[in-house]
Amino acid sequence: MRIQLNKYIRAGFLLVSLFALGACSSTSEMEEESAIESSSSSSGSASTGSGSSSGQLTQEQIRAQRALQQTVFYFDFDVAEFKPGDRETLTFHARDLAANSSKRIRLEGHADERGTREYNLALGERRANGILNYFIVNGAARSQIEVVSYGEERPEQTGQSDQAYSRNRRVEIVAQ
Repeated sequence: MRIQLNKYIRAGFLLVSLFALGACSSTSEMEEESAIESSSSSSGSASTGSGSSSGQLTQEQIRAQRALQQTVFYFDFDVAEFKPGDRETLTFHARDLAANSSKRIRLEGHADERGTREYNLALGERRANGILNYFIVNGAARSQIEVVSYGEERPEQTGQSDQAYSRNRRVEIVAQ
């Protein structure tokens, strides 16, 4: 039931995003950046760098906002270290936590169904703790972050294919 609900939520988010993207294409560049800035200030996201006096966002601020939208990080088989390509995005998350001391998140570690239940719970925890440690090194406070491992218990995709397995090896950042 939860898996189906997650799929509907993601599909709804995708539709809203596509609609917003289509609506933005008819606005001027200044209006687009202004809309991004106002959504940033209402969500309390940290901004990196300062905008110009006209209220436009810098390229760094736009990159930060896009990075903060990514909340799922995938792992290779039987590996607890996040992928090097995720480093920049995770850095933006850490900076956002450091800049917003009242913000709280939960790191949910997951594994595919191969291996024992105990091994997968430990692997999910190691994955989440790897991201936790990276956040702390980059300025986040330990008190802002909760770590939970679900092991193989909450698959993102059911099945026994390589694609299903790869979608289930992940850490999700959940706002609290």
